[in-house]
Order: sequence, then C-alpha cells, then structure tokens
Amino acid sequence: MFSKEIYIKRRTQLKSKLDKGIALFMGNHEAPCNYKDNTYHFRQDSTFLYYFGLDEPDLAAVIDFESGAEILFADDVSIDDIVWTGPLPKMQEKAALVGVKDTLSRGKLGEFIQKALKAGRKVHFLPPYRGDNMIELMDIFGIHPKDQKSAASEALIRAVVSMRMIKQPEEIAELDKACDLGYAMHYTVMSMARTGMVEQELAGVMEGVAVSGGYMPAFPTILTQNGEVMHGHSHHQILTEGRLLLMDAGAEISSHYDSDFTRTIPCSGKFTSLQKDLYNLVLTANNHCRGMCAPGVPFKEVHLAAAYILTNGLKDLGFMKGDTAEAVAAGAHAAFWPAGLGHNMGLDVHDMEDLGEIFVGYDHTVTRSTQFGLKSLRMARALQAGNVMTVEPGFYFIPTLLEMWKKEGHNAAFINFDKCVPHYNFGGIRIEDDVLITPKGHRLLGSKRLPVTVEEIESVMNR
Repeated sequence: MFSKEIYIKRRTQLKSKLDKGIALFMGNHEAPCNYKDNTYHFRQDSTFLYYFGLDEPDLAAVIDFESGAEILFADDVSIDDIVWTGPLPKMQEKAALVGVKDTLSRGKLGEFIQKALKAGRKVHFLPPYRGDNMIELMDIFGIHPKDQKSAASEALIRAVVSMRMIKQPEEIAELDKACDLGYAMHYTVMSMARTGMVEQELAGVMEGVAVSGGYMPAFPTILTQNGEVMHGHSHHQILTEGRLLLMDAGAEISSHYDSDFTRTIPCSGKFTSLQKDLYNLVLTANNHCRGMCAPGVPFKEVHLAAAYILTNGLKDLGFMKGDTAEAVAAGAHAAFWPAGLGHNMGLDVHDMEDLGEIFVGYDHTVTRSTQFGLKSLRMARALQAGNVMTVEPGFYFIPTLLEMWKKEGHNAAFINFDKCVPHYNFGGIRIEDDVLITPKGHRLLGSKRLPVTVEEIESVMNR
C-alpha cells in the first residue's frame, strides 16, 4: 500500500475527468477452489487497488463526481472471524489509511445504488470478470451478465485507462522490484537446468522463488520443450538432449505489480547450429525493437519492424522466400510468429485487459487488424512516457498451422513448406524483456538484464 496521499491524488484526478454521476468500484471476493472454505489465493481487483489500495475481500466503493463524496462499503469482522484471523482494525481505520472518510455496511451497497438510479443518476461501472460480481451487478442493475460488458461505462473505462497507462514514480519503483524478482526466477532455473530433469522440477523452483520473494507468480508459468505452444502449461516432459526449453514467467510482488520475462535455453547447455541461428535472429529482432521504443512511436510500427527482421532472416535460412514487404503485408511471417510483439504491464501482467484491449492498446489513430497474427497485437497505439511494455518477438515451428497452410496453398509464394517438415519437432524461441518508456526513449526495468546472448546463456548453464 502506498501513502494515503497517493490514493487521494488518484481519486481527485479521476474526478477531474468525469463530472456527472457516480462511479462504482467492485472489489473481489474470496474464490472457492474445491469447496467454500478452501479458497484460491486472494487477489484484489486491480482498479480497486489503484484507487482504494485496500487488499482484502468483500469491499466496494463509490465516487460521486458531483458532490465529491467517496464511500467505502465494508463490514468489520465478527467474533466468528476473529477466531480464525485474530483481531483486525476497524474498517473506518482502514478507510482512513487510504484517505476515505465515509464507510457504510457492505450490505447497503445495492440499496445505495438503486436509490441513485431511481433519482435518475448515472451510475458508471467497469466490465466485471468474476462470476460473483456479475451476479451482484445483475441483482442491482437488472442487467444479465452476458450484457454487462457492453453496458459498462466507456467514459469511466477511458478515464481509468488514461491514468493507469502512465506509470508514476512510485509504481515504477515497484515494477523494478518485480523485475528483479523475475530475474531471480529465471536465473535460478537457467543455472540448474540439466538434461534428465523433469520440467515440473524447474517450474516448481521458479514459482517457489516468486512466492518466497513476493506474492505469487504473475501468471501461470509457461515452461516447456514444446515452445511452439503459446501457453504451454504442462510440465511433464523430461529435459532431452537437442531440445529447447522455453520459459515464460514473472513475479507479482506484495504491492501486486508484475514482471514478465521469457528466455529460451538449450536443454543440453549448448545450442545446436540451427538453434543458434534462429535464436540470434529472434534476439536481433528483440534488440532492434527495444531500440525503437520511445514516446510518439506507434507500437504497431515496432511490431512490423520485428516482422521484417524475422522474414529477412528466415529467407536467409531458406524457410521463407519472395519479396519481404509483400510477405509481411500478406501476413506470411505469422506462420512462424502468430503473436503480437508485446503488451502493457503494471498491476496486471496484461495491464487492464479486463477493461478491454480495444481501449488499452488502440485509439482513434489505429484500428485492430483482422489478419491472422496481426490481430493478436494487444498494443498498437503510439507510445507515451510512462508506458510499460513487454517486447517479445518469437519464432515457432507449428506443424498443424504449417500443414494447414500448405494444404490450402496459403502464402505459398512466401513459405518453403517442404523445408520446414524436417524441423517439426524444433519447438519455439521467444525472448521477452520489460521496458519503461522514458521522456527521451526507454530503459529496461530491473537492476540488470537477464542473460540473453548465446554465450551468456551457455556460460550460466555450464558453470
């Protein structure tokens, strides 16, 4: 939790962006794992954290844009709770920690909102993503869960996005801490990985580092020799000579700010010739694209620069052919790189994805593509100082995709399909770093960059 002055300032700034109605902020409840009292690790709603800072279940809050009133809806714990939790501060005391003066019982929320609606007042709410909050919103507003996303307030979404997109100094300090912990996660596993180990051993160590130094992993760990599977969460395989291990993981620290890194290492500790060539191609794209990151640069242009570099390199290696510009325009490179270059990061590892990527990554200057590959770009708009981005180009042999395109003759003018067949068990390569956009350019988050060159990785693995 930051100082109460920071939360007061954030709410005051939000009030300057909207002048009519009431904003409703729903905190999260506990989520049962397999029965009511055995819950998943609690995670507060990120926007609630941003404006109200209180990191516990069963809270809600409102901001009245006309009167300026701020109210926290919460209940003090009962003696039944205290038996399990120990004595806790009163909610009035907790509200004071974040600069909120007024509290009401959580059970009064529906009555309060319905009274405002009956008075003809606009009540703004954000798109819900938890089932229990959807049910409560249905009870309050009479809006079915399937219609709540479209009924959410675009004005409030845009106001929140405009603030959370630009990270303030106190947030940047937390992101640096999260990246240092993410460094420890990856470096630890990179230094201990050996053929014969089971992937799960390494995934467990990686997640253990996150928990021991922070709150939890920022997202389910991807650690797999099947790197061509974008979200490969299975960890059952034995590390095998000649294969690559792709590790995409990050830490969420106690303040809930995140990191998100990817490194790809040779299971044997030494890259083969082809692995080295393709790895260096992806690294060239990563370094070049990071170098482009600066205020005013459209991130879509950075993404397309990666596509050009990858296409030229794959032509040199014989996997692609034809005119580079035409191949990229046709989306042919997406056979080997169907993902976007990066995403915003902050209190969410895909920052504000619950509010809608169309509001976070796009604006009036750029619309989302429908082309395979390019449509997966989560961030396309011009960068601003204070943005935090991942930069994560990749290369993947995806047999099912290549076989489908080959059968259809799709992009046959640009892809040497037969050349790809012997490498269907190659896997994939991704190299991901976390970047802060500064007034004059950018910098990497964290104290230092994870080992990233072929020489650095092999050195760490063979000590």
